[in-house]
Amino acid sequence: MNVQIVLVHGIRTSATMWRPQLAFLAEQGVAAVAVDLPGHGTRMHEDFTLHEALHTIDAAVRSAAEHGPVLLVGHSMGGLLSLAYAGGAQTPPVAGLIAASCTALPHGAGLTTYRMLARALDALPDRGLWLADRIIEATIPEENRGDFAAGGYALDAQDTALGSLAALDLATAVARIEIPLWFVNGQYDQLRLNESLFQRLAPHAELIVVPRTTHLVTAMRPRVFNAVLRLAIASLETSSPADARTP
Repeated sequence: MNVQIVLVHGIRTSATMWRPQLAFLAEQGVAAVAVDLPGHGTRMHEDFTLHEALHTIDAAVRSAAEHGPVLLVGHSMGGLLSLAYAGGAQTPPVAGLIAASCTALPHGAGLTTYRMLARALDALPDRGLWLADRIIEATIPEENRGDFAAGGYALDAQDTALGSLAALDLATAVARIEIPLWFVNGQYDQLRLNESLFQRLAPHAELIVVPRTTHLVTAMRPRVFNAVLRLAIASLETSSPADARTP
C-alpha cells in the first residue's frame, strides 16, 4: 500500500511549518501534501470559517485517497480540526491520524484566557511579532527556524479561528474514532490540559510525549516527529486492506 500523507497546520502559521516533514517524506518516497486553511498562508485574503476549514481537509483527503490509504496529520488547531473531521458522522476516507499538540477541549475558561492573551499581543505596536520571533529563536533549530513565518502570520484570522473552535464537539468526535490514532505532545505543551480525557475517549490511541519540548513539537524536535511519521506509515503499511478506510 502506498500511504498518502495530508498535513494540516496550526493557527497563525501555514503549510510552510511542515517543511522539515515534507523534506523527510520526499526522501522516503512518500507522497505528501500540506494544505493552507482559509485565512492562512496563500489564502490569507479569505475569511476563516469552520465549514471551509473542514472542507479543505476533506478535499485534500479525498484527493489523496484515490492513490492509497491516507494518514492525516494535524498540529494544534489543525489537530483539533483533524480530530473533528476523522470523528465525523460521514466516516471520511482516513486510514490513520496523528494529532499533535491538541489534547485540550477548545472551550471554557482555557479558550477565553487564550483569546484574551492573543488579543493583548495583537494590540501591541508590532502585533506581538517581536515576542513570537524571540520565542522561535530560543526554541527552534536554526535550520528550520523560518518555516513558521515563511507563509506569513495569519493575525487577522486568529481571533475568528479561535472563536470558531468552540463549536467543535471534540469529545463526541474523538470517541467515534476507530482508526489508528496517535496523540503527540511536547512535555511542556500547555495544550496537554485534557490529555487524560482524550486517552479515555480513545483508549486504543497511542500517546507519545516528547521530552524537553513545548507546543511547537514538530519544529523543536523534527527528527523525533519524523520518527512518529515513520512509525505510523509502517503501521498502516502492515495493516490489512480491510483495516483501512477507503472512499
